[in-house]
Amino acid sequence: MSILKGEKMKIPIRERKYFGLIGYPLAHSISPFIHKELFKRSGIVGDYDLIEVERGSIYSVYENDLILLDGFNVTIPYKVDILPLLDRLSSRAKIFGSVNTVGIKDMKATGYNTDCIGFIKALGYGKMDLAGSVLVLGCGGVSRMFAYECAIAGAELTIAVRKTSIEKAKTLSKEIEEKLKYPSKVVALDELEQGYDMILNGTPVGMYPNVDECPVSEEIIKRSKAVFDAIYNPEETKLISFAKKHGLKYINGLPMLVWQAAAAEEIWNEIKFSNEDVDEVIERAKEYLKNE
Repeated sequence: MSILKGEKMKIPIRERKYFGLIGYPLAHSISPFIHKELFKRSGIVGDYDLIEVERGSIYSVYENDLILLDGFNVTIPYKVDILPLLDRLSSRAKIFGSVNTVGIKDMKATGYNTDCIGFIKALGYGKMDLAGSVLVLGCGGVSRMFAYECAIAGAELTIAVRKTSIEKAKTLSKEIEEKLKYPSKVVALDELEQGYDMILNGTPVGMYPNVDECPVSEEIIKRSKAVFDAIYNPEETKLISFAKKHGLKYINGLPMLVWQAAAAEEIWNEIKFSNEDVDEVIERAKEYLKNE
């Protein structure tokens, strides 16, 4: 049941719009920079802030603070936890069971998954095709989306996780088969042997500050053809560096991050960005990260 009751609550009328990102931790997020760059190109007068929400306090923060926003994004660890609080879900959010964007209108909250839009747009940006044998690393929020998009595209899907997450991955595999009538395989990371047409990393392994970590062995990487790492900080993760070393196609998560942000703003503000607008913001974000 939604917390957005609205009987006694009133959102103040204002010219300036307010948005934010909820998650934990958020110290190194560049989402405020990206959204402010998008505001410049859309003409929206708005603010975008980071809202750190520690585990156990999502419900009170949602009821007391998030209701006052014009919309917000959701990241780790709340992409699944947010679902029971929403009034409606988009078709993709229903399929994935994961939300990263929430729109608020007339005291009703609708959950969307713009990660999938960002992912598909980013593949085009990197001149990659979602086809053939695809290895998805992890089974959490972003990895769930990767896995479902692989099934929708008709790729040969393998989900690889640590042994402690095997049951969770099997549950995801079963969900995909039930919802889309599409089979997938689940394996433990240390049991991988073959290479793949594409490796998709949806885990935080290799993210700053743990930049020397890699979610899969170099041996598997060098037998593969392409790598997509959802991590954007650092720009070159260990996974990406191995891909470069062995001549694979590769792309990090920055284009996906910018495109999903643009898709979120299109939902919130009923506007449309051109490819050129978003490409400009991607380049500005690259410069911003280099100077951080």
